[in-house]
Amino acid sequence: MAANIMIVDDEQAIADLIAVYLQNEDYNIFKFYNGLEALHCAENCQIDLAILDVMLPDVDGFSICRRLREKHNFPIIMLTAREEEIDKITGLTLGADDYITKPFRPLELIARVKAQLRRFTRYNAMEQVQFQAQAQEERLITLRGLVLNKDTHECTLNERNLVLTPTEFSLLWVLCVNRGRVISSEELFHDVWGEKYFNSSNNTVMVHIRHLREKMQDSAERPKYIKTVWGVGYKIEK
Repeated sequence: MAANIMIVDDEQAIADLIAVYLQNEDYNIFKFYNGLEALHCAENCQIDLAILDVMLPDVDGFSICRRLREKHNFPIIMLTAREEEIDKITGLTLGADDYITKPFRPLELIARVKAQLRRFTRYNAMEQVQFQAQAQEERLITLRGLVLNKDTHECTLNERNLVLTPTEFSLLWVLCVNRGRVISSEELFHDVWGEKYFNSSNNTVMVHIRHLREKMQDSAERPKYIKTVWGVGYKIEK
């Protein structure tokens, strides 16, 4: 069954170009030139991935991303004409899974779309990646008030529900499965994203870790759960 992809960009030529390339890959397209119509679509249609421009005439892409993450966990790719690192970090912090800077090559965007859909499909089907081989029998993790349920993909901390994106849940699961052992950023990226690691990937991991800590009300300076081992990676103590 073809995936449903939502495109939100007020530059009609760009939105139309992206739509053509995606339709050539047999994806179903929902195309919008403003944010409000896109949000309405997300509430009433089954969307498998969203491509959001940051600069829109009514609601900016960051706000759309934040509102989508309140109810939906499908992959979100941000489009931005800005090159400032803070914009990329903002998107990731709000729950985006990837970003691409304009101008971009359409084929690169298509590759990013396919990579995100593959990862999301694996997540929904609960297929196991390499790091999970040792924990195939482990479906429930309980650790000092932290509870992760792999069957329901729910997480609670001291009986308080944590609303995690698929990426955040996967990151926390990896760390908990390997509790007591330091996991490098490269290993985390490979296990969670299933893609080749580049130097820029470390920033992606760092932002998601920071977002996890915020939701867990944890501190990087005095961590109760996720500890940074400088120059090595991250770990959760047993």
